[in-house]
This record gives sequence, C-alpha cells and structure tokens, in this order.
Amino acid sequence: MFLTLTLLRKGIPGKQWIGKYRRPRQITWQMKRNTVKRLEIEAENEYWISRPYMSPEQEHGHAAERRAQNWLKIKETKFNNFPEHKNLIDHLSHLKITKTWSS
Repeated sequence: MFLTLTLLRKGIPGKQWIGKYRRPRQITWQMKRNTVKRLEIEAENEYWISRPYMSPEQEHGHAAERRAQNWLKIKETKFNNFPEHKNLIDHLSHLKITKTWSS
C-alpha cells in the first residue's frame, strides 16, 4: 500500500505524520530498549502482586477494630456539628406579648 502510493504519487499526501496515509515512524533501538524495560517492570509487578502479603485467614477481619474506631470518630464529629433541639415555644415566644384573654 505504502509502496504503491509512493511510486504513483511521488510522496505522501497531506501531513506526513498524521492521517490515513501517514508515513510510518522508524523504530529505533532506544524505543525497543524502553519497551523491553517497561515490560520487565510490568512482569516484576505481576510477580509481586501474585504473592499475597497476608493469608486469607489473617486478612479476614484484620482491620475491623480500626474501622470501628474511625466510624466512631466520624459519628462523634457529625453529632457535635448537629444543632441543638428547638421547641415550638422557642420559635413562637415573640408572639407572647400579653398572656391575657379578653373575655
């Protein structure tokens, strides 16, 4: 495909690095080295991820106490920020100017 385009048109139409008929980029030895290096790092990560730090028995419920304490802290802060209770009498006390009934 690229050979035909090159022979017939004497060049690549439009921008040479983008588009459907772009010129393929040369792969250098540095690109190959970086790719191999990334793949080696990924393989090492997969190796370490495949071996768990704790057994399933150890992992079960190991953070329950800490999570319960954190939940209590959150609950306390929410309770402290909660406004005090107000009665209907407090809201309507400004209406009690005189307590006498005209009868």
